[in-house]
Amino acid sequence: MRFGLFGRGKREAGGTDAAAEVKRQVRALLALPENAVIAVNEILCADPACPGTETVILVMNPGEKTKAFKVQSALAELTPEALTQALAP
Repeated sequence: MRFGLFGRGKREAGGTDAAAEVKRQVRALLALPENAVIAVNEILCADPACPGTETVILVMNPGEKTKAFKVQSALAELTPEALTQALAP
């Protein structure tokens, strides 16, 4: 069995900026307080059954269970529309 690999080796030059922008958008879309922690990671799956690259967003709001959101897109290709759809209940 193979597990997803974090895409650190293939991060583009703007990867850090893209992650920061996604975090900003997530905070605004979910109306999160400043003390909520948001993690954004691009994951590459080596298993042929996987969709390839996906962006995983974890939202850790104090007093609540951690919420995970997945978008079937690379971080650099993530659109605001796809992000909004992924965060919808």
